[in-house]
Amino acid sequence: MWIFLNNAFLSIVDKGGDGTTLLVRARKAGDIQRVFPGTKVEVSPKNDYRFRARLERELVAQALAESVRQITYPNFKGSVTEQDRHDAYMDVWQDMYRFQGRA
Repeated sequence: MWIFLNNAFLSIVDKGGDGTTLLVRARKAGDIQRVFPGTKVEVSPKNDYRFRARLERELVAQALAESVRQITYPNFKGSVTEQDRHDAYMDVWQDMYRFQGRA
């Protein structure tokens, strides 16, 4: 699952665990900790996603639910304050707009 938050991008998968945990991955330092404060993050420079943490599935679900509860913006793109993140998200937005096609 890819999660685009206005201050973090996460990839969350069930990989190599026992089913009670999920592997939360990020491309930018600090993204995992913004959503899961206090989490110990492993840095893996040779992996596709450089930053990783194995977290309890329920903790992940609760944190994502809290992110939904905290939405106050009327426009997601406008809520992204980091310019490099905004630009990357706009690239994804444009690709998905093209994917949508013209119905």
